[in-house]
Amino acid sequence: MTQRQLSRIDHLISGFDRVLRTLADTPGEERRPSPAGQAAATDLDDAERRQAAGLMRVNHSGEVCAQALYQGQALTAKLPEVRKDMEEAAEEEVDHLVWCRQRLDELKSHTSYLNPIWYGLSFTLGAGAGLVGDRVSLGFVAATEERVCQHLEEHLARLPAGDHRSRAVIEQMLTDEARHAQTALNAGGMDFPAPVKAVMSLVSKAMTESSYRL
Repeated sequence: MTQRQLSRIDHLISGFDRVLRTLADTPGEERRPSPAGQAAATDLDDAERRQAAGLMRVNHSGEVCAQALYQGQALTAKLPEVRKDMEEAAEEEVDHLVWCRQRLDELKSHTSYLNPIWYGLSFTLGAGAGLVGDRVSLGFVAATEERVCQHLEEHLARLPAGDHRSRAVIEQMLTDEARHAQTALNAGGMDFPAPVKAVMSLVSKAMTESSYRL
């Protein structure tokens, strides 16, 4: 039996459904169990719990941005294989989104109230990059994932020493995000110049600092 090709309208409907599910914190089931399940649970004091929750809230917001970025790019990608890569990457990021939310629940905290704003901005950037061209779009993915990896490495250093469950999640996310960055470059993404990456870092810093608190 042949599989029906999805039309542009089909992609729009599917994308809108994903928007609603992402912002409603119901993105779907994770394909892999959370790495936190393999780590020992330890008691954290109030200060440690707040610190861990703030960092995991930033990571969750980052995954909301990733969903929006990939969805925007998939919508405007010119080559079918690039669109397929963007959609598959978004599916892989669902795991991270669910893991971060689960860990926040364990820490008795909440996701960022600013997520709808970050989603809208990221979707616009992703769609714009896709309109410019697939090489720029893939390069934007690579540069974004590179910055995400830097954030995750910083978070590993800032986590309370006893928070093994959050650490397990972040370590797996770091491995996955590094692979996504390299995959985008291997697929033909351009390596953005340092000044562009510096601007992206400033925008990312504003997002992380506000999401940590809100």
